[in-house]
Amino acid sequence: MPGLVDVDLTLLASRLRLATTRLNRRLRRQDDTQLSPSAQSALATIARHGPLSLGELAAHEAVRPPTITGIVAALEAGSLVTREPDPRDRRVVRVAATPRGRAHLERSRRRRTAYLVARLRRLDEDRLRTLEKAIEVLELLAEEDR
Repeated sequence: MPGLVDVDLTLLASRLRLATTRLNRRLRRQDDTQLSPSAQSALATIARHGPLSLGELAAHEAVRPPTITGIVAALEAGSLVTREPDPRDRRVVRVAATPRGRAHLERSRRRRTAYLVARLRRLDEDRLRTLEKAIEVLELLAEEDR
């Protein structure tokens, strides 16, 4: 690839993977919840895109329908989501976030953001500017392939 002669892409990818994995693990530890990462992700997807059928939710989360059924059961047991019949097709169930589920997500986001803010305060201005530029690249990497 022209212009990348001095960059070892395999090493760069490995460092990026490890850094994002470690940061994500630290962010998960900020939660005061018993939810698994899969359940937390599903709840966020339901809140953002819901109400969703179980099939739609499984597709969003890239898991098989039996897996999503178990996750939704756990979320429902915690009163974080409700199941509602689809008004157009009574055979289909749609899952929606409850006010308690939305509050849970907001609390979790605030805790994670506060953790990052505390870490960012340790950085000097040059590193903060570098990070700001790097975030643009990370956002590009995180986009879905079209």
